[in-house]
Amino acid sequence: MHYLYALCDCITSRNGQIYTHTTATDVRKYSDGYLTETTGGRISSSYVIVASHYPFLNVPGFYFAKMYQSTSYLLAVDPKKTLFKGMFITATTPTYSFRTAQYRGKKILLVGGSDHKTGIPTCEQDSYGALAKLVSRYYPDAEILARWNTRDCIPLDKIPYIGPYSSTLPHVYVGTGFKKWGMTSSQVACEIIVDSICGKENPISSVFSSTRLQPLKNHTEMKNMMVQSVHSLFLDKLKRPQMQFDEIAPDSGSIIEVNGEKVGIYKDPTSRVYAVKPYCTHLGCLLSWNDVDKTWDCPCHGSRFDAKGKNLYDPAFRDLMTYSID
Repeated sequence: MHYLYALCDCITSRNGQIYTHTTATDVRKYSDGYLTETTGGRISSSYVIVASHYPFLNVPGFYFAKMYQSTSYLLAVDPKKTLFKGMFITATTPTYSFRTAQYRGKKILLVGGSDHKTGIPTCEQDSYGALAKLVSRYYPDAEILARWNTRDCIPLDKIPYIGPYSSTLPHVYVGTGFKKWGMTSSQVACEIIVDSICGKENPISSVFSSTRLQPLKNHTEMKNMMVQSVHSLFLDKLKRPQMQFDEIAPDSGSIIEVNGEKVGIYKDPTSRVYAVKPYCTHLGCLLSWNDVDKTWDCPCHGSRFDAKGKNLYDPAFRDLMTYSID
């Protein structure tokens, strides 16, 4: 937060403007520059930097074919005993990280891990439960204070994409695929892109070239992505759901079939029903129900929607279509 506050001060002290709650939805060429469409208005500029976590411009660039999103979990814990100094990460898989933080005048423990490709169904035991079990091994009297998870963009070759968005979009740049190293990689992206705009040669820009083809040479992960996309875009849509409406428990969800169409159903703890069209508003992949977070997740590119269909995470930015329940 100290870094972010200083960055904001740096921008505003030079007459820069920062707009929150303003989603960019499109960028297109206009005259000798670009028009960026947002939920708050239209912006004209000579340069555009797409630093939106997961790039929302599908063509050109095709970043959706070179990257996926990974979900990882974190617990904030009061260990009830003296903590270590330093930050640590396991050298083997599964990967777990350990670090400390100050909270209400005392040092607490942050334990992260249990990552998986976003959109792949998981359970409490394999997510937060795995972290809680790990904590109890070393701190049996620990108290869990908070828990949360987040998504990270993972390039197929594990190196961020930094530089021109595409050869067909001059003066449009991208910074993405930071693979859980956002604070450091964002600073690298800033230096490379600023140098490019100012006409300066950056000695490490070739390492992060955003138009490189090396990621496609990762045949294993490329195949996995293609198989998942084919299933979610086509094959799974043809399969008949196994779950019936009456089998959905309170505070849970599933996809069922109604009059030959797939419908996403969520029953809240009081059994009130919410129904959505279970297709991602990004590229139309069939969504999966996440029973840990009570969300609809996209297994193709990691978009997420709450149980009522409201968009939560990119690259989709439109809500799901909903059905009224009589």
